[in-house]
Order: sequence, then C-alpha cells, then structure tokens
Amino acid sequence: MLWSGAITFGLVHVPVELHPAAQRHQLDLDLLDRRTMDPVGYQRVNKKNGKVVPWADIVKGYEYQKGRYVVLDEDDFKHANPKATQTVEIACFVRPAEVPLFFYDTPYYLVPGKRGEKTYALLREAMRQTGLIGIATVVIQTKQHLAAVVPAGRLLLLDTLRFVDEIRDARGLAAPAEGTKAAGLSAKELDMALQLIKSMAEAWRPERFHDTYKDDLLARVKAKIKAGRTKAVEEPAKSETTEQRPSAEIVDLVALLKNSLHKPVARSRAQAARKRGSSRACSNTATSAISARRPSRAEGKRAAPRTLCAL
Repeated sequence: MLWSGAITFGLVHVPVELHPAAQRHQLDLDLLDRRTMDPVGYQRVNKKNGKVVPWADIVKGYEYQKGRYVVLDEDDFKHANPKATQTVEIACFVRPAEVPLFFYDTPYYLVPGKRGEKTYALLREAMRQTGLIGIATVVIQTKQHLAAVVPAGRLLLLDTLRFVDEIRDARGLAAPAEGTKAAGLSAKELDMALQLIKSMAEAWRPERFHDTYKDDLLARVKAKIKAGRTKAVEEPAKSETTEQRPSAEIVDLVALLKNSLHKPVARSRAQAARKRGSSRACSNTATSAISARRPSRAEGKRAAPRTLCAL
C-alpha cells in the first residue's frame, strides 16, 4: 500500500487505500569491468571534491539562485498540502473517449478503506451506469498528478495522466494528410484494408502476449553459459534471425493486402484438416500453400499477434 486517504467528489467522502497495479519484469543486469569482470557499483560522488557521499548525508535541495539552495526534508513534502497528499479529489466526470490514449501513464488500484465500502460501491456503480470516468488530482510520493478514476470490475482503478504541458507538440512531425483523398488512397486499397482489419478483429485476450524479447535474450544467456562464458556464441544463420524487410521501392498495396487476407484463410483450413485427422487432408496443394505462407520459427517469435494493431 502506498497511502491511505479518500476519494472526494462534491460532498461525498470515500475512504480508500492506494495500491500499485503494475509491475515490471526486466533482466537484472550488473555493470562489470571489462578487464577483470569485477562488479561496478553506482557511486554518489560529491562534484566538488570527488569523494563518495553515503546515503545518510544526502538531502534534497531546490536551487533558488545559482549555487544557493533551500533544503527540503520529508516533513516539507508531507505538510506542504496535507489534503493533497491524502486525497483523490475528483474535479469532473467525462466520457472515456474524450481522453486521448497518450495522456495515460501508470495504473493503481483504489481499495475501499474501513467503513468506506458502501460509498465506494455507490461511486463505482454510478460511474458504470453513466459511462463516465472521474478526472482528479492526486499527490503520489512528491509529485502531483492528474488522474482518471475508472470502474474496473469490483475495483476502482486510478490511472495517472500526463498534464497537457507534458505532451509534446506533434505539429512538426511528418505524416500523410488526413482523409483518404488527401492521403492519395484509392477506394480499392481502402476496401482491402477494411477487409483485412475485420478479418483480424477478435476479443481482447491480454494473456496471449508476453515479452518475447526477454525470452530471446535469456536464450542467448543460456547459450553463452553452455559455451563456457568466455567463448563467443556462433551467430545463427541470417535467415533465422533477420526478417526480410520490404524495400523502399513502390509496392502494390492491393496485392499485399490480398496476400494478407489469404494467409489466415489457408492457415485455418490447414488447422481444420488436422482436426479431422484425415490422411488426405494435407494434399500437395495445401502443403505448398502453408509452407509458402507460414513464417519461419524466428519470424514467428517476432511477428505481431493477430490483433487490430498488426496492420
């Protein structure tokens, strides 16, 4: 639990506890001296005398003039605004579609506090029936955040949002003009793209996805261990590690879309044939079609799963 406080909206006060809702899974890599393989630590060095400073002697300071600081301690952070540090204060309710995805940052669980179950449930169900989410401000650790309060099953989810001045202006970035005509798209190209997207649409199943890059990196670690650590691992053949990237030449979009549409059809037919268990199911025609379209083992690891974002 990060802290206990309350959600407030209008005159309603909902006791809650804030819990992290996300966790990161990364490889724990150490820094080493290439010459001796000795571990290299992170040092907190005094920039003036070059000496290492222990954590007990480190404080946080605000530079109000060049070279002059005001030191802030934990009491300063806690008592700067006690209400802000213990309250999720909902300012308004909006439709979820009105908040662009790039505003969302980090999720947290809001759990009802003691004797707060009924008002918690009341807020959750009222938001669910109206289809609205709460826009609030909250202080987490030493930073104030904009946040969205969203019903998620039995719980309320608090997802921190970026303030508008934290979003970079995209006007200077190059991109095709909006609209099919302005972007130079033909009706046939658009129709084929719509067919492909509809054929790949499916229910959201997050358990299907995981960090394949971490798996591949661990496989290399294991290969180096097996090779005795000091021996170089032989690089796999180019065809196993490198996808064939499209060239910069102008391509026929309609032909590519047609091939993409046929690909899942051939695969589903082959799967149906295997289920029937017929010895005649894998005819020469079907076998050649599958082998021509099925990605290699390495490509399969990197290929995006069949979702709307794969186009």
